[in-house]
Amino acid sequence: MAIKAKAMVRLKFQSDKELATLLEALTPETNTLATRRANVKLEPDGVFLVLTVIAEDTVALRSTLNAYLRWINSTINVIDIVKQRLICHDEIR
Repeated sequence: MAIKAKAMVRLKFQSDKELATLLEALTPETNTLATRRANVKLEPDGVFLVLTVIAEDTVALRSTLNAYLRWINSTINVIDIVKQRLICHDEIR
């Protein structure tokens, strides 16, 4: 694959545990190529997630980056809902 487009995004998380949960949830996506035109790497860096997308063209870069950012956002939303339910559950007991 000839590299013509690359993006690196660093996202800060509230805790190592939240980041580890997100990485575990998204690892299956990085193990299977969604497209032959782009490669993705997710790496922890302290409480930061480093998302690197390398693509053959800007169209593949944009679509791959958008997909991963949506998955990350959805996973964060689920983590937040689970945290809220755990807090409410603890308050009831």
